[in-house]
Amino acid sequence: MTNTELIENLYTAFSNGNVDKMTACYHKDIVFQDPVFGTLKGERAIKMWEMLLSKQTESTKISFSNIQTTSQQGSANWRAEYIYGKKNRKVINIISAEFKFSDGKIIEHIDQFNLWKWTQQALGFSGLLLGWSPFMQNKIRKTITLKLDKFINK
Repeated sequence: MTNTELIENLYTAFSNGNVDKMTACYHKDIVFQDPVFGTLKGERAIKMWEMLLSKQTESTKISFSNIQTTSQQGSANWRAEYIYGKKNRKVINIISAEFKFSDGKIIEHIDQFNLWKWTQQALGFSGLLLGWSPFMQNKIRKTITLKLDKFINK
């Protein structure tokens, strides 16, 4: 399988809600990073995807484009549309992903997106007012870390 096919398989499985096929694309020593979760390694990164996919609904849409790869690294753009939180706010998140490969798997996956823009959609007015601030961004990270810990420990 080429690295391009590996990334295609990752996002196709994600869009289909298939966590096993998705996480099979990752090396056992995967390092994942994004603005919300920070850096997650190994099984913790896998559990993060399990948690996210367990919340996926029929209204969730994942699309991807612009996959580019070499033998050692790659990149892609992807878009997630979903409903977030108790107030059921619609979020459209545009993400740039970078990858590194080892042993025919993804060993590093770094997602980048505008966290302030995400907070505006996900949190509404409070996200608009405070989503840019380190205080709010740290609070979001702390909250999501606790949610992931609960998911892992259940």
